[in-house]
Amino acid sequence: MSVLILGTAGAGYLYYEHLNGNIRSGGRAGGESGVKKAAPNALGDTPLNILLIGSDSREDEKNIALGGGRNDKDRKPLADVQMLLHVSADRENASIVSIPRDTVVPIPKCKDKNGETFAATTNRPINESLQRGGPGCTLTTWESITGVYIDHWLMVDFAGVVAMADEVGGVPVCVKTGVYDKSTARVKGGSGLKLREGTTDVQGEQALQWLRTRHAFGSDQNRAKAQHMYLNGMMKKLQSQNAWTDTGRLTGLAETATNALQVSDELKSVKKLFDLAMQLKNVKIDRLTTATVPTAPYPANRDAWLEMVPSSADKMWTMLRDDVALDKNGGKAAKPKATVSAKPKTPAEAPGSLAVTVVNGTDGDGQAATEGRARTITEVLRGKGFTRAESFKEGSGRKDTLLSYPKADGDQGKANALSVAKALGLPDSAVHASAEAQGLTLVIGSDWREGNTFKRPTTVAGDLPDGADDKSSCMDVYSVYRWDGKS
Repeated sequence: MSVLILGTAGAGYLYYEHLNGNIRSGGRAGGESGVKKAAPNALGDTPLNILLIGSDSREDEKNIALGGGRNDKDRKPLADVQMLLHVSADRENASIVSIPRDTVVPIPKCKDKNGETFAATTNRPINESLQRGGPGCTLTTWESITGVYIDHWLMVDFAGVVAMADEVGGVPVCVKTGVYDKSTARVKGGSGLKLREGTTDVQGEQALQWLRTRHAFGSDQNRAKAQHMYLNGMMKKLQSQNAWTDTGRLTGLAETATNALQVSDELKSVKKLFDLAMQLKNVKIDRLTTATVPTAPYPANRDAWLEMVPSSADKMWTMLRDDVALDKNGGKAAKPKATVSAKPKTPAEAPGSLAVTVVNGTDGDGQAATEGRARTITEVLRGKGFTRAESFKEGSGRKDTLLSYPKADGDQGKANALSVAKALGLPDSAVHASAEAQGLTLVIGSDWREGNTFKRPTTVAGDLPDGADDKSSCMDVYSVYRWDGKS
């Protein structure tokens, strides 16, 4: 969320270049997810998705001092905090969705910045994705899980969190009783967080302790809730400081933020960060939803790892893909799915002249593919006159069904693709132009496992699964870690 505070900060060209020189960046993606950017709505706008990553890197002395473990200095960092910031296409609402760090997920094949390749795995926690190809691999993992195209990533380490908290003068957080997250006879470790009952502005090392506390809040799920409270508190603090309009305030914030953050290559300039901030600054706090995907103990390691509850996760990912608001404060029903811009005036060619490749990608949700799915839909197409349709058993798994056509084919390609979509009941938003496509290609996602006509699951604004919405005004403290404020 630090990107929200970057503004003009223009004390001359040299200072502008100085800020640019602070910014560290890396590749957007670490592998291939097969997920395409959402088609624009009628106004040409698309949702904005940014992956926020908190790294536990111990690579420099500041991080070692804050995080401990000098023996981990040479260990590749883990992504201990992962949140997807989704901003709606109309920029009226936003959501921050977390996956707890110890959740076991499929991690796709990735390559890091040095060219080292890491094989895909299905039985490791999501925080290891950062070790298997850097932040780009974490982004590719999220895309593969959710089917949501992610535009950028932002990453911060221990020292960066401390610097940002100090720059804003502390972030308000709240506990219902005093808390001391200490090592106990049964559970070793702990963040060291020590706060009295009520609201405290945490800064410096104390801010980092808040974000890392798990035992005192009872679970990884509740740790995510505490992290979301922190982000809401920072937003309110910045608004109270007029951080978007006070030039002097912006200068200090921009200096700190550009030093604290690492970003994907597309954001490697103050101007690009500023342009991004302008898209985000008008989202009101009451339209910002925080949520954590519901989880259950992972059967093979119930004491340490988690797995997502499939029905709950699928519902949340569908809402994000369809750009349906996670809150109910907009006074609107579910937004219509973004559609391909105005239909082309060029008429589609005859169905019998169109070669359509149908691929079974129903394993996109991590479950086994539906046997014979591509063959079934191919026969449906042939029955509707698309006699040159051919099926392929294997292909890239997808959460959402996608019909792509060669970008070079322009309006004619779009018209042809839309005619195929109409025959199957697919929404226009399932149609995408692709520079890599060799012809009309239909990948059947895990959202269409049965039936000859596509029926998109209905979603309603604010209808999150039980246990997902985790906005809280004050955190509960697990009894063992309650503190009387004296000792």
